[in-house]
Amino acid sequence: MAAAAATAATKGNGGGGARAGAGAGEAGGARKKKGPGPLATAYLVIYNVVMTAGWLVIAVGLVRAYLAKGSYHSLYYSIEKPLKFFQTGALLEVLHCAVGIVPSSVVLTSFQVMSRVFLIWAVTHSVKEVQSEDSVLLFVIAWTITEIIRYSFYTFSLLNHLPYLIKWARYTLFIVLYPMGVSGELLTIYAALPFVRQAGLYSISLPNKYNFSFDYYAFLILIMISYIPIFPQLYFHMIHQRRKVLSHTEEHKKFE
Repeated sequence: MAAAAATAATKGNGGGGARAGAGAGEAGGARKKKGPGPLATAYLVIYNVVMTAGWLVIAVGLVRAYLAKGSYHSLYYSIEKPLKFFQTGALLEVLHCAVGIVPSSVVLTSFQVMSRVFLIWAVTHSVKEVQSEDSVLLFVIAWTITEIIRYSFYTFSLLNHLPYLIKWARYTLFIVLYPMGVSGELLTIYAALPFVRQAGLYSISLPNKYNFSFDYYAFLILIMISYIPIFPQLYFHMIHQRRKVLSHTEEHKKFE
């Protein structure tokens, strides 16, 4: 689930962008991959524009709620519906990879998308008590800024007109947004643990006719532990990608 935050800056190009399901499908390999056809490109442009607009709606909703309340506490309720809708809508990115209109790994894209969807539905939605936690706002803000940049990046890339500012933001702001998102996710899961344990949420105990048991509380702890090996790998991969992409851009500018 560490990828839930990693998606913020990583989607679309290798470990730092394996979830490129939405859009431009940065190839990243030595050999060039054939891009999507005209119809697929038109569809991807529309998809990315809609998703950019959706996350902008979430951003505006957060600002409006803050100005109205004069406090950042419990702002989640003001954007709960659009957040669930547009984050769940990212599942289409898995389909984009599966049908081949975006050249990214279906397995890795699925993992990254589902990790966020899991956090939204299986943690934040299911454990109502955590929805007022400040940690929720922490990952929501990180996701929102990242997704606006990411989908804008894909849109302009598909149109072959990518402003340097958007490219720079995509490969720079993750330095702050990724740790911010990961911190929010971990704190939210941690806050949910006592309520999950008390209610026995999603847990299956023996005996039962299937002779199967499942402890959701322990499962969430394992997810938190998984951040330890995953976070550093993805973060330093993104640092490497940043140097590679932005240095290449600077060299290109010199030749021009």
